[in-house]
Amino acid sequence: MRSISADWLYTGTGLPQFNSGVLVAADGRIASIGQRGQDGEHFPSAVLIPGLVNAHTHLELTGFEGQNEELEFPRWIRRIIALKAGRSEEDFFHAARTGLQSSFASGVTTVADTGSSAGPLRALAELGGSGTAYLEVFGPHPDAAVANMAAFEARLAELSVYESPRIRLGVSPHAPYSVSSPLYRATAQLARNQHRRLAVHIAESEAESDLLERAAGPFAEMWRSREIPLPALPGRTPLAWLETHEVLGPETLCIHAVRADASDIARLGRHRCGVAHCPRSNRRHGQGDAPLRGFREAKLRVGIGTDSAASVSPPDLLAEARAAAVLAGLSAPEALHLATQGGADAIGLGREVGRIEPGKWADLALIRLPEGVSAGSLADAILASSLEDVVATFVSGRSVYHEK
Repeated sequence: MRSISADWLYTGTGLPQFNSGVLVAADGRIASIGQRGQDGEHFPSAVLIPGLVNAHTHLELTGFEGQNEELEFPRWIRRIIALKAGRSEEDFFHAARTGLQSSFASGVTTVADTGSSAGPLRALAELGGSGTAYLEVFGPHPDAAVANMAAFEARLAELSVYESPRIRLGVSPHAPYSVSSPLYRATAQLARNQHRRLAVHIAESEAESDLLERAAGPFAEMWRSREIPLPALPGRTPLAWLETHEVLGPETLCIHAVRADASDIARLGRHRCGVAHCPRSNRRHGQGDAPLRGFREAKLRVGIGTDSAASVSPPDLLAEARAAAVLAGLSAPEALHLATQGGADAIGLGREVGRIEPGKWADLALIRLPEGVSAGSLADAILASSLEDVVATFVSGRSVYHEK
């Protein structure tokens, strides 16, 4: 047993507690919550909060900062593909390792990562991280779906050696402009057969909507140039298109969903999907704002994500929470919920992480507080904190970051 305490304890539920902490059991879970003990590690002038949950990131793209110039979205996608082509598997691993270390330094303890390399899984295993690494599959031509799927299944089997009680391997058919109809269906069926979580970038851009609703726009032009059959008309919204391909379900995380309309929100609710909301990335790429207020009114499982360093840098989940608060008129506790329990619920880990309570993993972050903070102003102080205010981070009760 070990004790971790601070001047304030913010559990994510109930009232803040003064001079309190947690007792961590030998298995890395929280044994109890209460007053500061005589022994253990105490952090003065700080608050102990649930470890933050990043509902969408691309750790393997760490190092691509500065690649977010004002480009048409399809052109930006092509740029990222070209940059990735210049990296080896070891490059991706080192990038993901750096990205995960930065996540720990920002108070993030659980990630929902999407990538095409083994790098994120290797980094999570080496550094003792927590979360799901969604392996991406690509292939927009339907004639290649069988071959694409065979290669993908082999890659999944190869990477499954990195799975553990705290690290899961998921699947991610990347997006409708990069994955064919039969490949989408096959990937979704594989996810259900193997009981894996599924994530998909969806309803992210006008170009994507143009492709699926009108068989037009920049992505349609790319398909024509590669002799890929265009979507049949009359078209559907991207989320309706996913529904027809049996991709939506409780295990599905819909990333971005900027262009979700009222019918799409109802569709997400019927299928009990999770949503990863990335407000700063959406703005940075000129996609507009996702209907966060509508998601919340429909009681969807919503978390927030930082997306990639190639979109917004440095990744800062509390900055995303502040942006979400402005967008949807949220209170500080509501915004913090998106970055903790909300994110955990969205990615299917709500029973394991997201709050400080007995039985959950002892995933914790310590945030430095300004003078004069009271119980009533504590949530606002946490939300307003910067990356430099993170004092320490623990995963399963083990220190993964401590400021120097």
